[in-house]
Amino acid sequence: MARHLLPALTLLFALPAAAIILQGQDLSRVFAAVAAPTDLLDGCGDVPEAVALAEELRDRALRIERYMESIDARKAELTQAETTLRERLAELRAQKGSITARQDGATQAVRTDIDRLIALYDQMKPAEAAAILTNLPADFAAEILMRVQPEAGARIIAAVEPRQAALLTAQMGARSVRNP
Repeated sequence: MARHLLPALTLLFALPAAAIILQGQDLSRVFAAVAAPTDLLDGCGDVPEAVALAEELRDRALRIERYMESIDARKAELTQAETTLRERLAELRAQKGSITARQDGATQAVRTDIDRLIALYDQMKPAEAAAILTNLPADFAAEILMRVQPEAGARIIAAVEPRQAALLTAQMGARSVRNP
């Protein structure tokens, strides 16, 4: 008989709790109402243990209520922080987009300028181009020679003095090795 009593009592107490949860009620109000009834000490005021227990239950109910309030405050803070972070993320993405657009525009402008410079060297006479390239830094001159038309590059290197031509050729080979 005792074995059947425990599941029945469990069912008796669990059903109202399940109904409250399914209805979506605030559980803190339900527990506060149970923990702090107004007539808890009616007829028991002369029993010190009952008074102490009632005070302990009242204190616990207050602590739970404060804890629930602090949880609600933290939820609000987290929601505000999340909103702030989302706004900041949107700002940063917009800034990244504008920076990328500016960089793309600058890169395109540099490419256009380099293409004009290469076209200029393609149109020059090899002796004139060789005279100018020998006065440029070797890595820059090698870059120009790598980009001009192969026939024009060959004529320019042929017009450069042999020592300088060897240096430019080495620079061109080193560039090819660095940027496969």
